[in-house]
Amino acid sequence: MRVVFMGSPAFSVPVLDALVEAGHEIACVYCQPPRPAGRGKKDRPTPVQARAEELGLPVRHPRNFKDPADVAAFGALDAEVAVVVAYGLILPQALLDAPAHGCLNIHASLLPRWRGAAPIHRAVIEGDAATGVCIMQMEAGLDTGPVLLRQVTEIADDDTTATLHDRLSEMGAKAIVTAIDALPHLVPEVQSEAGVTYAKKIDKAEARIDWSRPAAIIDRQIRGLTPFPGAWAELNGERIKFHMSRVVDGQGAAGEVIGAFTIACGEGAVEITSAQREGKRAMPVAEILKGLDMPKGTQFA
Repeated sequence: MRVVFMGSPAFSVPVLDALVEAGHEIACVYCQPPRPAGRGKKDRPTPVQARAEELGLPVRHPRNFKDPADVAAFGALDAEVAVVVAYGLILPQALLDAPAHGCLNIHASLLPRWRGAAPIHRAVIEGDAATGVCIMQMEAGLDTGPVLLRQVTEIADDDTTATLHDRLSEMGAKAIVTAIDALPHLVPEVQSEAGVTYAKKIDKAEARIDWSRPAAIIDRQIRGLTPFPGAWAELNGERIKFHMSRVVDGQGAAGEVIGAFTIACGEGAVEITSAQREGKRAMPVAEILKGLDMPKGTQFA
């Protein structure tokens, strides 16, 4: 099938690879423009652009689709379907209507739960038992289109946004190939208005830990904000980021160190298993403890 692919971050790359490996003709790849990054602030292409160029595929990155010429250029590709995954732009109706089979979106949640920008983070933070991917026929509303295919995965107690991100990316890659192969036979499932939730973009203000909250909530905050922006607290004026934790028995004043790297919460305690000091890489706790003065009774703020 002749496909236009639209995606930008690393999450989208396995999907592009899967479409190529399945033998589909990629008419063009659309992604966000290169942006300044790194210490030198040099323009850096998105992961999708870098991969598309490795594959020898044509790449376009309009800043928006307000220019009629960009809309016309998209239509001229004469695509049978467009596959959209974490692209980063809202598509006007003219683009949604241009491919013969419309535009299919890979969304990393079980719609209608967690429509919007940060479905993986929110599923972990809110303690969902499961999540998944939906192949959705795109329409003008935000993630409101009918679902053609859905696949489910459980969220384990040791899942982070990072581990779930990678698993859902691979699931989405397999699901879109299956959906395209079965497209004439798939029955669209209209999303129910019951159970609609919105996954708002993660705000860095959410990252500071309030130790007065229950351990289960803090544990989910830590895992849900890994790798970005990273849940954090202060120890002797130094910001410590926490990347992995688990809920354990224990009690003490909120924020008090009651074990090697076990911290009391409003209810229960969390044991930190991976953390990061300012200006350093993330590392296992045993390595961090060598450089931290953190006797029992030390207080995190």
